[in-house]
Amino acid sequence: MAFGDLLEQVGSTGRFQILHVTLLCMPVLLMASHNLLQNFVAAVPPHYCNAHTNLSQSQLSPEETLLITVPQDQIGKPQRCQRYVTPQWHLLNGSSGSGEDGDTKEGLDVDLQGCTDGWSYNMTDMSSTIISDWHLVCDLRSLKQMGQTVYMGGVLVGAVVFGGLSDRYGRRILLLISNLLMAVSGTCVAFSNSFTLYCVFRFGCGMALSGLGLNTFSLIVEWIPTRVRTVVGTITGYSYTVGQLILAVIAYFIRDWRWLTLAVSLPFYLFFLISWWFHESSRWLVMSNKPEQAIKNLKRVANFNGRREEGDKIDIKMLRESMTKEMSCSQGSYSVLDLFRTPTMRTMTICLSAVWFSTSFAYYGLAMDLQKFGVDIYLIQVIFGAVDIPAKVVITVSMSFIGRRPSQCGGLILAGVTILINLLVPYDKTTARTCLAVLGKGCLAASFNCCYLYSGELYPTIIRFNLRRSSNSQWSGCNISSRNTWLTPS
Repeated sequence: MAFGDLLEQVGSTGRFQILHVTLLCMPVLLMASHNLLQNFVAAVPPHYCNAHTNLSQSQLSPEETLLITVPQDQIGKPQRCQRYVTPQWHLLNGSSGSGEDGDTKEGLDVDLQGCTDGWSYNMTDMSSTIISDWHLVCDLRSLKQMGQTVYMGGVLVGAVVFGGLSDRYGRRILLLISNLLMAVSGTCVAFSNSFTLYCVFRFGCGMALSGLGLNTFSLIVEWIPTRVRTVVGTITGYSYTVGQLILAVIAYFIRDWRWLTLAVSLPFYLFFLISWWFHESSRWLVMSNKPEQAIKNLKRVANFNGRREEGDKIDIKMLRESMTKEMSCSQGSYSVLDLFRTPTMRTMTICLSAVWFSTSFAYYGLAMDLQKFGVDIYLIQVIFGAVDIPAKVVITVSMSFIGRRPSQCGGLILAGVTILINLLVPYDKTTARTCLAVLGKGCLAASFNCCYLYSGELYPTIIRFNLRRSSNSQWSGCNISSRNTWLTPS
């Protein structure tokens, strides 16, 4: 008997599994919101230099003040980071504005300076962003990217920290901590009074996102049988897709970045409370030498699914028989170095790392800077989210019929081709560039769907359970150079 047989005995796809997966997918809806929040809270509004202080009491209209204060660029828009050293009063008489390099058409050199008196912002589309609040423009414009880099740094650190801790202390407790960390960090972001504090708390949000993603996926996978993992994995992926659409709707109605951040953070307090209901993975409990608690959880699941009699038959002997192979392998200790120890594991690790890097790099490069497409950011957010729906349907069918590897390769090749073609399209062809970007983003979303499933199936259970331990392994008995001991890839 294998552990999967025990899951079948207690109701592999019963009421418990349906409710369990549904509740675990709820936070995923807003994980997408936090991941892509930068598109809205750090949107750069049109801006130009403030007028000279001696013009504040003048009787000029705003348009006239702008005309004599700020030179125009080559397409006739006010320059964002320069103004005239002195007001150009002659422009009120109908003279032309500045041409290239700040020279008037009369041939006179005009001295320019930076925005020493600050900036004015056109807040037609939004009431406030971190850009307008902290003036992250011109010489400080790189700080916008720094804010996103700090957040992604939190995601990286969270993956290392929460991944190891979940193997040591369990998935459920780390999921609780991650929900609470996301709620608290998100709330603190909304009340940050400086860009430094904003970055600190966004780092916390990034860590929490990794903890949520890793432990949600683990709890889902370890409570369902292998035969439905592809479908359930796709459902989880669609939760993230719907979350992208939800973000567009929320951001459309909440134009203040602080209230928007609060709106996508406060629900995690509720998710924290819901997480107390979740059952710890019985598989993890057995591997962590807690068989009694594993049996209790299995019996509770059996009761919830209306299979009390089948659950009462489970005892220590039956549990250990079902986990004999995995438990025998767990006696060794393993480290990250074991991912590179044998030729098969080394090749697998390097290839998967390349797949994850290329997919993530391209996906977030497209999805986290929507303003560069020159299209309304609310519209492009909806389009970018909606394209995931057909993309994930296609990749699910493809994985089921032709396998993981061809599907993974096809998704990445198509994404790469569309992105490379996009480089050749002139910048002013916004429709063509946007269509190619949408197609590429859909392929990358499909690749992500395949990555999550494929990685879990390729690595042996014992490696995923014991990477936190020191290296002193017995490879031959655990068959780690072949397939996963309990996940069989298609």
